[in-house]
Amino acid sequence: MSSSMDNTNMDIPPEEQAPSVPDSRTGAALGATALVHAEYHLFRIADPLGSVADDLDVTHNGLVSAAGGAIEVSTGIHTGNVRVTVERHSQLPAPVPGWEEIAEISCHSPSGDMLVTPLMDDPAELPSLASRGPGRYRLRVHARGRDRAVDETAGDDVPESYLIQSWPAPHQDAQLFQATDSYGAQVRAQPADDTIVIDHEDSLDTRTGRERDILRRA
Repeated sequence: MSSSMDNTNMDIPPEEQAPSVPDSRTGAALGATALVHAEYHLFRIADPLGSVADDLDVTHNGLVSAAGGAIEVSTGIHTGNVRVTVERHSQLPAPVPGWEEIAEISCHSPSGDMLVTPLMDDPAELPSLASRGPGRYRLRVHARGRDRAVDETAGDDVPESYLIQSWPAPHQDAQLFQATDSYGAQVRAQPADDTIVIDHEDSLDTRTGRERDILRRA
């Protein structure tokens, strides 16, 4: 399933869009920005034809991890929209300043359609991160704003922004390059096989906690 290649979402003011980095080979930005619905503190990167994370480490770095055959990005908010920019590069891109958390993880796209997607909805209107079709890629995930509304349900406000850069690359271990927000520190303090919901809603005595536990075990 292919996604829209529009450069920006009309609902996102230009001054609030995540920064764009030119493609290292052509000088043109190969990306787009859209609002993505986060649920249970996450959104995903997945391939409609199979696992993108079947043979990858499950490093628990507080931002991005391999889980259930997909890549999961951890959000501070429990439920609501976050702003996501994706950029497709032909090779390792230059660093981008102004982000609070930065981590990298490797992945594999069996179909060549590696998409940003909510946990329980259709993929976002964003380009595939697999710019060269099926194969192995490296993802660099940037985050900011995760401390603004931790565990809350976001309404019209969009407190969090993410930049996901991809480029063709062989598998490497996941790496955490920058770790400055409080939410990431809380997630990293949890056992690696535990849920990332960090408040009373994580309890199995609550409906939210039971639903998250079911999803994690599935």
